[in-house]
Amino acid sequence: MIDPRALRRAFGHFATGVTIVTTRDREGAPVGVTASSFNTVSLSPPLVLWSIGRSAYSFDTFSSASHFAIHVLDADQRALSDRFARASSDKFAGVRLAQGEGGVPLIDGIQTVFECETAQRHDGGDHLILVGRVLSFRLPSHEADPLLFHCGRYAAMDRSDRMLA
Repeated sequence: MIDPRALRRAFGHFATGVTIVTTRDREGAPVGVTASSFNTVSLSPPLVLWSIGRSAYSFDTFSSASHFAIHVLDADQRALSDRFARASSDKFAGVRLAQGEGGVPLIDGIQTVFECETAQRHDGGDHLILVGRVLSFRLPSHEADPLLFHCGRYAAMDRSDRMLA
């Protein structure tokens, strides 16, 4: 028998980037959640995935959404990550938004964004895995350190090594 708490701690040793995923609910209101479960899948066709817990407040909205946007956070956007990680109906208060593909809300000030159409949904146990076809994306105008999550807390990137070509 696997101890779920121990397994969660073990999973936490894999450092991940931090994102905010947004969509709109049936009434057109913006919905967003912090997620570290983002991953690339394919270049051709362009596919990405992320997962949402079945117990999440916004699960019903994301599980039926036709489109979503994944916002990749920079290290200086920790407060925004914290804001969207909480269950609250006021996450977007004071946040400037634009409208993306399929009407998804795009958060101003985030450099790397993937606008997606939901291509597939897969059972992932206590999570739902959402695969999105990338319809458009935005590249950063300058290189910034990513917001990372490791062992249950935010982490910093070590820039002592150069990237390999």
